Amino acid sequence: MLQAATPFRQQIATDPGAIDARAWNALLARQHAPTPFMRTEYLAALHASGSAVPETGWAPHFMLLWDGAELAAACPLYLKAHSYGEYVFDWAWANAYAEHGLRYYPKALVAVPFTPVPGSRLLARDGAARAALVRALLAWCAQRKLSSLHVLFGDEDDLAACESSQLMSRHQVQFHWKNQHASTGQPFGDFDDFLAALTQDKRKKIRQERRKVAAAGVTFRWARGADITPADWVFFYRCYERTYLEHGNDPYLTPAFFQAMARDMAEHWVLFIAERAGQPIACSLIAVDADPAPANVSKGSEIVAYGRYWGALQRVDCLHFEACYYQPIDWCIAHGVARFEGGAQGEHKMARALLPVQTTSAHWLAHPAFADAVARFLAREDQGMAQYLEQLQARSPLRHEQA
Repeated sequence: MLQAATPFRQQIATDPGAIDARAWNALLARQHAPTPFMRTEYLAALHASGSAVPETGWAPHFMLLWDGAELAAACPLYLKAHSYGEYVFDWAWANAYAEHGLRYYPKALVAVPFTPVPGSRLLARDGAARAALVRALLAWCAQRKLSSLHVLFGDEDDLAACESSQLMSRHQVQFHWKNQHASTGQPFGDFDDFLAALTQDKRKKIRQERRKVAAAGVTFRWARGADITPADWVFFYRCYERTYLEHGNDPYLTPAFFQAMARDMAEHWVLFIAERAGQPIACSLIAVDADPAPANVSKGSEIVAYGRYWGALQRVDCLHFEACYYQPIDWCIAHGVARFEGGAQGEHKMARALLPVQTTSAHWLAHPAFADAVARFLAREDQGMAQYLEQLQARSPLRHEQA
């Protein structure tokens, strides 16, 4: 429990579905960078569907701090039995513990399972409540003699609170597309307007790739929210599952998870389906965090889309690029979406004008010697990451006057 001096009552919730959804989502809406993936509907679906549960190595212990009847701070908290599904790799740290006869797992993780989307993680009504939440997390880890605490892909408020409590920062790179002329700040008028902002070689390459898909007889349709039919969702899962199985892995997410998304968060999903000869052959699924209806175009700066999943039943040259980048970008331009986040990893995204951005996570290790060693490692890694970012930025696909 928290120290007696704190004004907050601590609650640990082992079933995300039992959390007061209205209080949690209202607190989320007040944060610097809310995303759909931190809504209780999303987190509860991961648990109820059997996707993120103790049996798969994700034991939920969500932490909530109450001030009377008000939810003052909260975060998703998992005891992890492995490091899969996180996208911030600490396998070397776990191996080092094992080599010295120490247990690294279970560890404590503040994150959204299988979802490397930057955003608010430590939900709080103010800075004092957020600081209290970090202290409570550290006390909880110490009481259970856990090896470590990790806060993944947090926003600037989260990271400031973690830094104040001496957590170590770790930086990575993702690739995001902005619906914005770099020189004027204005959104693109259409896909051709977007292409005009690129260097000639990148513009030519994209057109060639799109022509290959069209020449193969492939067309696309999209559906959003309630317009995504049950048959569409079934087809999507066939594609999603096949992608994992082709790489020798079982999919992280179960059919029941996507059934819950269709039921509880349909408005946050857009599905692009590739068809040939009247039959669906591939698809990609993106998420959106606000309603990009025409009436909301003026609020485009508040609308973000997130690339999430894709799969194909037939092989067509360049189909992946069309389904995962060009169709979503075209849709984002048409619907006034300000940013499309392409997800973790993949320098190839730069050729499609998804530019590098830095993401940050925070880490605490209980063992002093290992904490010192990791701090030295992170300092070296940070220098390399800064150089990597500079190299990527020097390869910008934007025309010189747009850069």
